[in-house]
Amino acid sequence: MMVCSLYPALRVTTPWSCSESHLGSCRKQLMFCVSRRKARRRAWTGVSCSAETRTVVIGLAADSGCGKSTFMRRLTSVLGGVAEPPRGCNAYSNTLVGDATTVICLDDYHALDREGRKEKGVTALDPKANNFDLMYEQVRALKSGVAVEKPVYNHVTGCLDPPELIRPPNILFIEGLHPLFDPRIRSLLDFSIYLDISNEVKFAWKIQRDMAERGESLESIKASIKARKSDFDMYIDPQKQYADAIIEVLPTRLIPEKSATEVLRVRLVMREGVKHFTPVYLFDEGSTISWTPCGGKLSCSYPGIRFFYGPDTYFSDEASVLEMDGQFDRLDELIYVESHLSNLSTKYYGEVTQQMLKHADFPGSNDGTGLFQTIIGLKIRQLYEQIIAGESSHGWKREQLRRCLRLSPV
Repeated sequence: MMVCSLYPALRVTTPWSCSESHLGSCRKQLMFCVSRRKARRRAWTGVSCSAETRTVVIGLAADSGCGKSTFMRRLTSVLGGVAEPPRGCNAYSNTLVGDATTVICLDDYHALDREGRKEKGVTALDPKANNFDLMYEQVRALKSGVAVEKPVYNHVTGCLDPPELIRPPNILFIEGLHPLFDPRIRSLLDFSIYLDISNEVKFAWKIQRDMAERGESLESIKASIKARKSDFDMYIDPQKQYADAIIEVLPTRLIPEKSATEVLRVRLVMREGVKHFTPVYLFDEGSTISWTPCGGKLSCSYPGIRFFYGPDTYFSDEASVLEMDGQFDRLDELIYVESHLSNLSTKYYGEVTQQMLKHADFPGSNDGTGLFQTIIGLKIRQLYEQIIAGESSHGWKREQLRRCLRLSPV
């Protein structure tokens, strides 16, 4: 059924702000943005005729520097199109918009700018530094088909920049530190994921990222990790108990002395009984299997590759676990492993391998991080299709019932 949908914009209820040291540059940006945003608003808040669907909301939680951005790039690729920053005035937008998806970074809901956090002695992980009321209102509005004017946190200046207009997409990803923290926001999620990176791996990744990309010293990185540790343990880590799927990244067990950044052991924990989600399994569903596939069909340099699959419990809930320890030498040979996995939600034979080859330059493409992120992307695509198909069926049944009532004799 085709309907015409209006996209009224839910305005931001808290003003943008920044510390006095950045005020001049922010004022210039605001003046530029206001004029550009007025023109965009006329186009974005008009009448749109589309199929009667609602926005499916997916939450991705993880600490800073744990690969959320790479994960989002894989997900949006699986779901079609290329996600890019929204057209407009703010070059520092954290949002990505694709043909069917929009990715919102929850850093945009910081209630305090960088200087404000320093003055109050809180980190961005502390709930007091974030506006959960506005986060909930705007995610709920987008899920209901209402456009919002979302705030923007500028990671370069540390300012809270002028808002940007976001329309409801087919699939909305909310990624950041706190997507599973507030029970109101959790109630809006159709599926949730947690990236659980071990301390050893996280430390190695953060050093690699912040020293290479941000020019930070080793001492400053260590101090930052130490300052955030207690807040991470209190506010971020507990969120994994609410996730439907958890990707754990751990040091290898194949050669314990090997550096955590060179060889990784990755576990995909999948809760049982999640609506529209069927766990992936290796060889035989429900069995406990350890598999070393190296040989004539899979090239493996030392120390090789080992897979594990079996039932487990996660926070007292039944779960299935798929684990990969080691890394691929040749991604095109991944098709051999893919052929032994079931419930992948692929549309054709070899789709997982094709997606991995498509983004061979992404971090983690030769180990379990890229493999399991790709699989989760395929599962989310199927979840979305099942939700929409179910709602379309219900809508057709309701229409048939209305027609019967109109035709029934008095």
